[in-house]
Amino acid sequence: MPVIVIANPKGGVGKSTLATNVAGYFAAQGHSVMLGDVDVQQSSRSWLSLRPATLPPIQAWEIDDGHVAKPPKGTTHIVLDTPAGFSGKRFEKVMQIADKVIVPLQPSMFDILATQEFLQKLAGRKEKFDLGVLGMRVNGRTRAADQLTQYVNGLGIPVLGFLRDTQNYVQLAAHGSTVWDIAPSRVEKDLEQWQDLVQWLGKK
Repeated sequence: MPVIVIANPKGGVGKSTLATNVAGYFAAQGHSVMLGDVDVQQSSRSWLSLRPATLPPIQAWEIDDGHVAKPPKGTTHIVLDTPAGFSGKRFEKVMQIADKVIVPLQPSMFDILATQEFLQKLAGRKEKFDLGVLGMRVNGRTRAADQLTQYVNGLGIPVLGFLRDTQNYVQLAAHGSTVWDIAPSRVEKDLEQWQDLVQWLGKK
């Protein structure tokens, strides 16, 4: 049962957007998915309350004061959304159960500098989890994307791809949906950008 953690101590980088869409992907594949929200703002839990019953189900996972509840029988995939300033007891508990950690990162120098220590911290941990960075709200063909890739690769961490700046994610989130829940023709460009990330998520 893989546990995928979405983490970055900086706020506003798209963690909840990424977490909900990763959960949506697994649900669309027919898996029994739980979405846990370590963030006190409970953004992902609020999103789940909007999700229509007609869509592939995603269950909430309780996490209280660093205590990680045991998932129900039959759960096949867990996705964890984490807060800004992610550290301390909650950080340690989550890292101990993580199989894959994705750090969403925008390509500005301010975002890179704010995340540098966290990336180094993750890369130096002894737990056996796969670690990758996903460029958020960026065109993968720009100089900014190249600079982000060079910086992250220099830390020995792979860049898993780039998600463009589009209102599709915002509009779908308002209805508890993901890019995996609507006709592919409506989000063709976005689904193309997910292909490398999906392959990485599927690797054991």
